Amino acid sequence: MSDLNFVFLQGPRSPFFSRIAQQLSALGCGVFGINVCIGDSLVWKGPNTVNYRGRLSDWPTYLSVFFKKNNITDIVLLGEQRSYHKPAIEVAKALGIRVTVTDFGYLRPDWITLEREGMSGNSWFPRDPDAILKLAQHAPAYSLDKCYQDSFWTMAFGDMLYDFSCFFFGWLYPHYRRSYRRDLSIIYYPAMGLRLLLANKGHQQAEQRLAVLKSQQARYFVFPLQLENDFQIIAYSPFKSIKVAIELVLESFAKYADQEVRLLFKVHPWDPGLTNWKKFIVNTAEQLGIAQRIDYFAGGNLEQIYLSSAGVVTINSTAAITALQLGCPVKTLGAAIYDVNGLTYQESLDSYWQNAKQPDQALVAAFIKAMVSTIQIRGVFYSEPGLTTAVTEAVERLYHQKVGELL
Repeated sequence: MSDLNFVFLQGPRSPFFSRIAQQLSALGCGVFGINVCIGDSLVWKGPNTVNYRGRLSDWPTYLSVFFKKNNITDIVLLGEQRSYHKPAIEVAKALGIRVTVTDFGYLRPDWITLEREGMSGNSWFPRDPDAILKLAQHAPAYSLDKCYQDSFWTMAFGDMLYDFSCFFFGWLYPHYRRSYRRDLSIIYYPAMGLRLLLANKGHQQAEQRLAVLKSQQARYFVFPLQLENDFQIIAYSPFKSIKVAIELVLESFAKYADQEVRLLFKVHPWDPGLTNWKKFIVNTAEQLGIAQRIDYFAGGNLEQIYLSSAGVVTINSTAAITALQLGCPVKTLGAAIYDVNGLTYQESLDSYWQNAKQPDQALVAAFIKAMVSTIQIRGVFYSEPGLTTAVTEAVERLYHQKVGELL
């Protein structure tokens, strides 16, 4: 028997957590699950499950008693910013319980984040270049070649089933409160599905416009847009909305970038199209007198866009890691795990347009290598065989306490 006792809270709408729990249980670990809404009960199939139907204000007290009673050593959860997860982490830390957080990977497309305490702005991953280089020295070789394909449609079905169940059977958990501001799945995914079905036109237009920019040898910066209600924006940035960030960047660009330089906005591939970003960007640019220097892409290959760019401005998108790997100068406006001296531009946005510098490629390579060996696992949440690969690696790291072990 192991002396490890895990409790799983809200996870991805996939078998990921349940299968990890089953394997940990087979290894002799104690495994528990807590459902806080009816949607959780549809996803979680692990042993020793309890249903919490109390108020969010009473949640910390309940957890403290539960953790002590069951000698919990570890909690595992999806994202540390959810309403039920933030107090759970506080209680766990006070009791000396390890916290493991997971979510989509910093590396894309077939990686998953698995790290201690928190992610992004709350990550324990070092921001000191020397520490990153030292960490990479101990890390094994790796490959970033794509191995697995995940399924957007499986994710969409799981999310909609989760939200539908909470909507129609919410009375079973009368005090449950949603943990994020994102549009309901019944609104988001139909809109996203329609956008995906019409995506070819956006891709074709982007490719044609990019070809023109290249033929003209135009110098341009890229601003890849993020999802409005992502925790990257809500929790790890100084902006209340993407619009505020767009206005800031456009104003700075208008004042400090050379007149012949352009600014290209690229919509997020999962943006549902509920906000007309093109209209907002063009209207704002017109007010600043720079509309003729602005491009808006509703599609296109981001790597190809980066390759011909003068640099990338981002709030804190993981897409900027790809830019770093391609040698593009990057300026962040929010908290990001890769916002490290030598990787990103550390001075003001206003000075960036004139003084953007390429990242140190040796440090970029060390950064990726260190991440892969400590806080990333290979695999995906929703499709086989990537799901099995991710579960196997997660069990290995959790059982042997290797989550971020080199940190």
